[in-house]
Amino acid sequence: MKLERLLEALPEQTSPSDEEQIRRAYEVARKAHKGQKRASGEAYINHCLAVATIMAELGAPTPTVVAALLHDTVEDTDLTLDDLNDEFGPEITQLVDGVTKLTQLPRVSRNNRGERPERRELANETLRKTFLAMGDDVRVVVIKLADRLHNMRTLSHLSAERRQRIAIETIEIFAPLASRLGIWQVKWELEDLAFRYVHPDEYKMLGDQVAIRRVDREQNMTAIREDVQGLLGETSIEAEVQARPKHLYSIFRKMERKDVPFEEVYDIRGVRVLVQSDSDCYLALGVIHNRWKPVPGTFDDYIATPKDNFYQSLHTAVIFDDGKTVEVQIRTPEMDENAEFGIAAHWRYKEERVRDDGFERRVNWLRSLMEWRQDVTDAGDFMDAMKSDVLEDRVFVFTPRGDIIDLPVDSTPIDFAYHIHTEIGHRCRGARVGGKLVSLDTKLKTGDSIEILTTKRGGPSRDWLNPSLEMVKSQRARSKIRQWFRKQDREQNISHGQQLVEREIRRLGIQEFDIDQLAEDMKYPSRDDLLAAVGVGDLNLGKIVNRAAEREESQLAIPMPLSRPSAPKEAAEVSVLGLSGLLTKLGRCCNPVPGDPIIGYVTRGRGATIHRQDCPNVLRLRDKERLVSVSWGKAKDTYPVSVQIRAYDRDGLMRDVSTLVANEGISMSSIHVSTDESLAIFDLIMGITDLAQLSRVLNRLEALPNVLEARRIQPG
Repeated sequence: MKLERLLEALPEQTSPSDEEQIRRAYEVARKAHKGQKRASGEAYINHCLAVATIMAELGAPTPTVVAALLHDTVEDTDLTLDDLNDEFGPEITQLVDGVTKLTQLPRVSRNNRGERPERRELANETLRKTFLAMGDDVRVVVIKLADRLHNMRTLSHLSAERRQRIAIETIEIFAPLASRLGIWQVKWELEDLAFRYVHPDEYKMLGDQVAIRRVDREQNMTAIREDVQGLLGETSIEAEVQARPKHLYSIFRKMERKDVPFEEVYDIRGVRVLVQSDSDCYLALGVIHNRWKPVPGTFDDYIATPKDNFYQSLHTAVIFDDGKTVEVQIRTPEMDENAEFGIAAHWRYKEERVRDDGFERRVNWLRSLMEWRQDVTDAGDFMDAMKSDVLEDRVFVFTPRGDIIDLPVDSTPIDFAYHIHTEIGHRCRGARVGGKLVSLDTKLKTGDSIEILTTKRGGPSRDWLNPSLEMVKSQRARSKIRQWFRKQDREQNISHGQQLVEREIRRLGIQEFDIDQLAEDMKYPSRDDLLAAVGVGDLNLGKIVNRAAEREESQLAIPMPLSRPSAPKEAAEVSVLGLSGLLTKLGRCCNPVPGDPIIGYVTRGRGATIHRQDCPNVLRLRDKERLVSVSWGKAKDTYPVSVQIRAYDRDGLMRDVSTLVANEGISMSSIHVSTDESLAIFDLIMGITDLAQLSRVLNRLEALPNVLEARRIQPG
């Protein structure tokens, strides 16, 4: 790779002095990395040039491009931060320092000779440090994304195990991060590159299908584009109509999400209409809806009500002349630039702008999503929080005044209350969704209008932090709740923690439990420190249960032989004879369960569907060549556990108990109900796989209305 390519990619307004600084940075990086090779055998400086070129293509200013050229020098060469400061000044030095993967931490993608759990912890810790740097300067993270993008482009030179691990990390962390930053160009490429290694069979299958239909698709999209362009031209609306490319990973995700074959996804076409003003957006929408029938429920107005990440566009879908759906996005060029480049859009074509309010709003929004980041020191917990609060899909709900609030999927009214204001969260006691009273563990959906009911004083409940009850989704809300409890008296927190631990151990029927030994195992200075951590909410009971289960070989009983496992078998537990890595799913027509004789049917673009051998759909098949032999994988052992539930009797109690147990994927081999005046006593025998599952189901049973207690009892 040549320096000239990087210089050609620089924005037009780049001055000669800026170009000279970039040339100087290139020479410094080239000399520092001299003799170093990548896994492909090429000179290491090529990687630095590639990362800097990606930044230049995003329109990054000169200091950011220079930092991209130098991003690995402090870690991998003899150069120091002081050397860079003397040569390039404090701004570039701080950027390189932020990007550097800390000398105390070996690079995740290289030093991987340790055990797998250690590598995973190291990866999480490195990512945690990366995201902490985001709060100081978002440019650091964009350079990090460019670094990961070039690594993914050259991933084929690594071993299969390393390719798989890095690709999974990319699809779980870095691609969603690019999405949250709004840099869609980087997001799509990261996803497609990772898809190739995470799901190689599906990638090849979809790639072949796309290649076969490319000519027909291009002709079809050309006709659609010309029809839309001509229609808008007749009404004197100045517009540019583009065909929206479909990426392989987005096709794959839509196939999974909608449970449809490749052909149906592929026939969902898309165009993007660029017009000159906001009013033209609505005019174009009216013209298109007047010509083609809109699909009900597909219209979204993100211009009048932008998403929290400042995305603006009109979305709709219409039935085209051929009777098939066409998705349409309508926006201005500025909206399009913001949608494609996201947080990096302010770099492009904004010469001599000292302050960019839009950029400041984006950065503040991103920081608000991660305001909890200093509170979480455990790397695993941090990455779980990142995935839930920043990287996962979102729901968009409304305040009573009509403001849009952006929350993680599966958020509850408690998450909403803490997003509005900490005090509203603390004093939250109820909620109305769409004007109707709902419980605080209700999962919010996009479009819901939320009103929080508060008390004049008081604080949060410790039950809100119980993961089994699923009352709080976002790390933001959890951090606020823990901060409230930290302000309480330490003795009070210790007392609450002891009550919680003793109650959980008693409820699970664990006979021998040494809390002092547990504190030592979990590296707490004393039992009081452990109990205080439980009382505050820093340590959840699930970790204590898991540690207790590790110390006791079997806290349950002798494995209970079952002809069928307690939960429906996951498709991933089906092995296809003679093939590996093939996507499998259970047929809905016959719903096979472990123990049934089964057979697989290879579906175009969807892997193999698993059917019972006597399924009528299989017996009617003419294309027998697509049938493959399959077998069930090994089922998890289940153990008979006696559970007693005590509750005030009410209508529907039995139904609620049995529905909850069934939804948890647990079988009941015995159930006996007795009543004593208004008290109902349920004695159940359930098939349980481990203590964690038992703890979760007991927690959820106790959360049912009128239930006083749910606990394990010893038989006899």
